[in-house]
Amino acid sequence: MKLLATGFARVSKARMPKAPVPAAEMALADAGVSITEVDVIKTHNPFAVNDAYFARRMGVQVKDMNDYGSSLIFGHPQGPTGARLIAEMVEELRLRGGGTGLFMGCAAGDSGAALIVRVED
Repeated sequence: MKLLATGFARVSKARMPKAPVPAAEMALADAGVSITEVDVIKTHNPFAVNDAYFARRMGVQVKDMNDYGSSLIFGHPQGPTGARLIAEMVEELRLRGGGTGLFMGCAAGDSGAALIVRVED
């Protein structure tokens, strides 16, 4: 697995659902990857509205995100659930024969973070 890029962003206070979008856009731009080239998307968000907003803004389908569950199912402790989702993303890409993955989430009421990885077959 290779880490291609990271992105961090802040939005207006109490607008946390919006924060993962600019973080993901930054990471994608730094990696030189478009959202259409992403094979697996994992989100670490405490509310369904975050994923719905992200999908609408990024032009993806909610059904194409979090194939094996998300923080809404596993719980939202930042460290353990985030680490679980990143490991799951890498394994999902490995099972697909390789590809590009996007992990993103929000924190602290106004912050978002994202990372882009590539898994080679």
